[in-house]
Amino acid sequence: MKYQSYSVFNLSKTLTMRVRSLISLVFLISGFFEFDVVYSYTRPGPGKTIFTPQSDDDSSPEQVHIYQVGQDKMGISWITQSSTPATVQYGLTPLANSNNATGVTNSYRYLFYKSGEIHNVVIGPLTPNTEYYYRLGDSPKGYSFKTAPSQFPIKFAVSVLRFIYIFMHYAGDLGQTEWTISTLDHINKSNYDMLLLPGDLSYADKHQKLWDSFGRLVDPLASQRPWMVTQGNHEVEKILLLHSEPFTAYNARWKMPYEESGSDSNLYYSFDVAGVHVIMLGSYTDFDSESNQYKWLERDLKKVNRKNTPWLVVLVHAPWYNSNVAHQLEKESVNMKASMEDLLYQARVDVIFEGHVHAYERFTRVYKDKADNCGPIYINIGDGGNREGLATIYIEPQPEISLFREANFGHGTLEVFNATHALWNWHKNDNDEATVSDSVLLTNLSLETSCKV
Repeated sequence: MKYQSYSVFNLSKTLTMRVRSLISLVFLISGFFEFDVVYSYTRPGPGKTIFTPQSDDDSSPEQVHIYQVGQDKMGISWITQSSTPATVQYGLTPLANSNNATGVTNSYRYLFYKSGEIHNVVIGPLTPNTEYYYRLGDSPKGYSFKTAPSQFPIKFAVSVLRFIYIFMHYAGDLGQTEWTISTLDHINKSNYDMLLLPGDLSYADKHQKLWDSFGRLVDPLASQRPWMVTQGNHEVEKILLLHSEPFTAYNARWKMPYEESGSDSNLYYSFDVAGVHVIMLGSYTDFDSESNQYKWLERDLKKVNRKNTPWLVVLVHAPWYNSNVAHQLEKESVNMKASMEDLLYQARVDVIFEGHVHAYERFTRVYKDKADNCGPIYINIGDGGNREGLATIYIEPQPEISLFREANFGHGTLEVFNATHALWNWHKNDNDEATVSDSVLLTNLSLETSCKV
């Protein structure tokens, strides 16, 4: 009888291959059970995923993005493949040598993947509406960003030439496809101050190198203007039996300033910018009336001073209002709406931006499924350019509360002119050109006498 000889290396290799096969099977099972079909719906074919390669220099900063911290500070996050100091030099000239700040470094593991060194440094205090230059670690490469404007005084409403307005971009379900590049190109051509993204960033879906690719893809924009994000279902990344901790990559890579708003989780937080109070909610963490998120939201809304921040804007991933066939009756939408809609209505929220559905839709002011002049305007903006394609089928007839809907990739802009008025534009990617397809002038709800609480 002949016996086949196995070295320790060959045995290890064989076991590794079998484990990888098991993981692949679990990936398929996990993905299957995460997909909840209520209506008979076939999504159009996926778009081609773009992979952005790594630099040859392991010590070179990459995946740089910035985020606002409090009223006058900026967080800077970047990744290196080798150990480098978590330090930032910054100043008002390209030399960037006036100030220094030190932060923290961490990393994470996900199955066989180990991330690079993730650095986070907070710098400031900073002057509003000002260009700053900065360098990361011991790298000679220079970057720059512009701080957002400060809160506008009420007096600016009387002089058009003295208006200070904030120009925000909204691009939900971004992903990394040819359409993503088109959307980012359109955003880059606009003079915006801040980007808000209601979840589903990289569409890595457990493939961690796609998180790295996404970070490199958005680096040119995210290193120049603050990107404020919340999570979507594609950030959960749990694997049955193998990885039980949700949001591992998201929390490590995209730390948001949740502590400053009294939140205990990176999945929900709030901040003030230029007279706007922005609330980021988490669709994929607990949201019932006994949850930490619900209790935090109650406290946060009570602290809002509409004299200081006249505008109240909310972002959430899973839509509470949606007349598209896709993503109907999911618990993250239905149950969260049942739990929290009253809170946001009583607070007189001006507008709620939602993602998840890969199409655009704007509702009238609504509450409890009916038009209500004191309710928020709901806007579904989950059309940034994901790889899953568009959700092209809508429920017919179109509900009366749904004013505009279209299945197309694009992004939106919100220009807040003063304490009373703002302009919302949705730009669709039409033949790679940004075309304004929907526009509405918003009036601040806190000033409506009939809506006083």
